[in-house]
Amino acid sequence: MSRNHLTGGIPTSLALLTNLGVLDLSNNNLSGRIPTSTQLQSFDNSSYIGNPSLCGLPLSIPCPGDLLPQNPRNTAQTDDVEDQDKLITRGFFISLLIGLAFGFWGVYGTLAVSKSCRYAYFSFISHVKDWICVMAAVNYAKLKRRVLA
Repeated sequence: MSRNHLTGGIPTSLALLTNLGVLDLSNNNLSGRIPTSTQLQSFDNSSYIGNPSLCGLPLSIPCPGDLLPQNPRNTAQTDDVEDQDKLITRGFFISLLIGLAFGFWGVYGTLAVSKSCRYAYFSFISHVKDWICVMAAVNYAKLKRRVLA
C-alpha cells in the first residue's frame, strides 16, 4: 500500500490483524497516531516513512501528549531488569552476610570449641571416605569381571 496517496488515519481495525507478515504504508499522506498493537509496532520505521503527519511507535516522532517514545521490543527487557534490581538492595546484602557469618560460625565454631563434636565430625568424614573407597573397589572388580567374562 505504498505510494497510493492514502489520506487520513490508519484504521484501528488494522491493529487486530495477527498474522500480518509485511506492511508498507510509506509515502502516503497518512496522519494521526499509529494504532497500538504488537503487530503494527513490530514493523520497521521504513514501513511508515514519508507520512509527515504520522506519529507514535515505532516512529521516533512522538504524538502530542506523549512524554518519551519507547520501543515496545525493549520495554519488556527493561521491566525485567528493573524488577531484578528491586531485589538487590543494601538490606539484601547485609542479611546475606549475616546469614553466612552465622552459618559458618555455627558449624565451624562448634567444631573449634567442642572436642566431642570435632571428634564425631571427623570420624563421620572418615567413615564416608572409607565407604566410598570400598564401593569404588567393589564396582571396579565387578566391571573388570564382566569385561573379562
